[in-house]
Amino acid sequence: MTWIRQNSNGISIALSIAPRASRSQIEGIHGDALKARLAAPPVDGKANRELVRLLAETLRVPRNAVTIEAGAKSRHKVVFVSGLSVEEACARLKLQPPP
Repeated sequence: MTWIRQNSNGISIALSIAPRASRSQIEGIHGDALKARLAAPPVDGKANRELVRLLAETLRVPRNAVTIEAGAKSRHKVVFVSGLSVEEACARLKLQPPP
């Protein structure tokens, strides 16, 4: 599976998360996932909220357009972003689209 996939009304992104980092940032592609470092700890959903905030800010979409589809309690997550194409997301993330 590729790290990003087009759906009927948005995209799904596979992520690998590293909580408790010194700052929150998207690091790039790591294997079959987009790697993100989050400053928030994985306690009471804080890291998930920080991930949604970081992706919404980076992709320039509203926070309610970003939802965690799978892996809410895991370091490996799948996030759905509505209203965005693979090409737009890759351009905003400054990454090459997958082949």
